[in-house]
Amino acid sequence: MPKQYLFLLVAVVFETFGTANLQASQQFTRLWPSIFVALGFAGAMYFLTLTLRYMPVGIVYALWSGLGIVLITAVGVFIFKQAIDLWALIGISMIIGGIAVIQLMSNTAHH
Repeated sequence: MPKQYLFLLVAVVFETFGTANLQASQQFTRLWPSIFVALGFAGAMYFLTLTLRYMPVGIVYALWSGLGIVLITAVGVFIFKQAIDLWALIGISMIIGGIAVIQLMSNTAHH
């Protein structure tokens, strides 16, 4: 796996961790989840900047946000027991399709 994709994947994992803890912090009223929010988002930004050395910002942001949406939705469903309906699944499938189009068909994913 090229390092820019590894950096991007790590950024998405950190962002998902931070966002999941944002839910768990109960509006920053719980200490440890609140600390984990800051650590998650700081890690996400750090690895996102490493990714930007190799890929244009628009493509990086599209991939980062799309993958983050998919992962945090899975966390919401499986950890926080949040319901998801058919229309949400269709929308998320479209996001995954957009990511696939960028990666498989676009030449703009590289500097």
